[in-house]
Amino acid sequence: MNSTGTLFRISLFGESHGNGVGVTVDGIPAGLPLCEGDLLADLARRKPGARGTTPRKESDTPRIVSGVFDGHTTGAPLMVLFDNQNTLSGDYSSLVTHPRPGHSDFVARVKYDGFNDYRGGGHFSGRITLGLVVAGSIAKKMLSRYGVAISAEVTAVGGCDDKSRFADIIEDTLAHGDSIGGIVECTASGVPVGWGEPFFDSVESRVSHLLFSIPGVRGVEFGEGFASAARTGSQHNDPITDAAGHTATNHAGGVNGGITNGNNIVFRLAVKPTSSISVPQMTYDFSADTVTPLRVKGRHDACIALRVPVIAEAAAAVVLADLMLIAESAKLFSSKP
Repeated sequence: MNSTGTLFRISLFGESHGNGVGVTVDGIPAGLPLCEGDLLADLARRKPGARGTTPRKESDTPRIVSGVFDGHTTGAPLMVLFDNQNTLSGDYSSLVTHPRPGHSDFVARVKYDGFNDYRGGGHFSGRITLGLVVAGSIAKKMLSRYGVAISAEVTAVGGCDDKSRFADIIEDTLAHGDSIGGIVECTASGVPVGWGEPFFDSVESRVSHLLFSIPGVRGVEFGEGFASAARTGSQHNDPITDAAGHTATNHAGGVNGGITNGNNIVFRLAVKPTSSISVPQMTYDFSADTVTPLRVKGRHDACIALRVPVIAEAAAAVVLADLMLIAESAKLFSSKP
């Protein structure tokens, strides 16, 4: 549900317009240097501000409630809280009976018998990813001892991969009161050979699980992904070039048999256009018992893909930190010297 992980375990909580949102992280080794300041760089990358993102302004100031003492993690569960301050809940009252097409409004109402907090999308809001970004920042610090680095960027907007045109495409979208999707590519370098478990806990399975938890993600591919379906084996295979397992190509995206092979892990995710648009949409209105036009009010991203790169990095880091701890734990019980 709202928790994931085996040894490095996170739990997200809060609602978009409730008192606050946050995360609890369990499994952080004791002695890791950590303070609120260490979290600010990634949080700043997630914040709106760029053209095409929501005008909602929140300080997004993290408050470490537990798990840190004298500037180091204690080994106890760590909790980080963010207060919600700039909320305009009235913008969402009409969506209770006139749900946004493509959004969680309708399914959440049915699943929770109308007791769900609908304001700003409630627990389904992208604001909940604040906690994931925090967990990712901590995971990156843990992974750094292996030399693992993770980076992501937007590679396409509205079907266009020419970055010089992104700004014009977003301006045109804003002018029409509409929204657009995008593609985000993420790379994890320095990952050792042997992380991951076959079948249900493969690297691809675990990473994809978290990526699809990010609101708006509609597709994930590793390496060549769907393009590999049009290749021959001789075109797609990655010849091994040395005893360390480095390969001449990386069509597999750094994973074989669900286990890291020592090459860069590369994956891409497709982010849909946000459902909240001011363009009239003909959709069912429960109060009128008929289909009527919906014009969504409020402050919304025209392209949520612009804010996803750091969240994708966090998802990958959380999974890799967990797999790192699992691999280290397995070595403790190995019979080999």
